[in-house]
Amino acid sequence: MEITEIKKIGKGRRYYLFVNGNNEGDFESEILAKYQLKTGQDIDAEFLSKIKIENGDLASFDRALGYLEKGMKSERGIKDYLRGKGYPDECIARAVEKLIEYGYINDEVYAENFIRTYSNSKGRKKIKYDLLAKGIDSEIIEEKLEEIFQPEDEVELCHRLAEKFLKNKELDQKTKEKLYRHLASKGFSFDIISSVVRRLTNGRD
Repeated sequence: MEITEIKKIGKGRRYYLFVNGNNEGDFESEILAKYQLKTGQDIDAEFLSKIKIENGDLASFDRALGYLEKGMKSERGIKDYLRGKGYPDECIARAVEKLIEYGYINDEVYAENFIRTYSNSKGRKKIKYDLLAKGIDSEIIEEKLEEIFQPEDEVELCHRLAEKFLKNKELDQKTKEKLYRHLASKGFSFDIISSVVRRLTNGRD
């Protein structure tokens, strides 16, 4: 087999590699340089398969790093992103393993940061639901919630959000029903909402 063309892709560092006139995909410049690939070079199927795997590992790792520059992500978030970009599962697994080893992915730290960020706007149920959706283990979520977001803090948060919702409103039955739905959507339990509403009602009577 012969490399018939190496074509640069845009302004980046990736190139299309054509073998016997067929596009074998995009390759990182590091792979081309490492193996000194050039037009007219003869290669065999085994070598092509090898550099495809090596290129997939390198590309998926670099793409994940670029994604992480936008903010911390969960392990599942990185995997889903790379799958969406078309990388093979085996390359994704190796990239994620390396990212965890280097400390770029840490689901415990991710959960902790997420809870600290949203514990002033969401109840524990909503936070747990959101973290589960991001692939965080339930044991990690429970542990971090106990460390960071105490039940009494959740009650006070619910109370503040209820007061904000009721600002300049009469607490009639219709408004009370809307308040229940609003607080439930924020992830507060029925018991907490009921307790808060009773406090507000008694305060106005």
